Amino acid sequence: MLRLAIVTASTRPGRNGAAVAKWFAEAARAHGGFEIVEVDLADHDLPVYDEPKHPRMQDYQHEHTRRWSEVIGAADAFVFVTPEYNYGPTPALLNAFTYLAKEWGRKVCGFVSYGGVSGGLRGVQAIKPIFATANLMCIAQQVTIPFVFEQLKDGVFTPTGPNTEAVGPMLDELQAWAGALKTIR
Repeated sequence: MLRLAIVTASTRPGRNGAAVAKWFAEAARAHGGFEIVEVDLADHDLPVYDEPKHPRMQDYQHEHTRRWSEVIGAADAFVFVTPEYNYGPTPALLNAFTYLAKEWGRKVCGFVSYGGVSGGLRGVQAIKPIFATANLMCIAQQVTIPFVFEQLKDGVFTPTGPNTEAVGPMLDELQAWAGALKTIR
């Protein structure tokens, strides 16, 4: 079975991403097309990129990088649950991406973005060309959650109809691409 890593991309105290990621992980499990692995960047505590050698060499000097490499290397596909910060991706996501190179390659990703009026779309659009540099393919289908605060109560995210309806098509597309790309890795 294909392995989908659902990555919570915000590490900020008081963040909303953990609640959104929990909802999405449950929906992904119900879909049934993947083995689900929940990955929270806050749990990995990656310092600002500190490897002395280029990530393409995969000669990691730090244990935190070796652990991160194992998590990402084992996945066939990714869904990044992410807000935008200042019209861009979260610094934690960009930093986590920078640590590795080959582990991302010939894999596929989608996004569950959230925020205010834009629903995190600007951050997603800003990181897509960066992901492409590692041959990480980003699909067009995604779940976008504008005004996420209206759907959060006591740390629990409650999706709207459009949120729920977007999940299946995104996961179907991820499954198709992940299966195809696995054959060339």
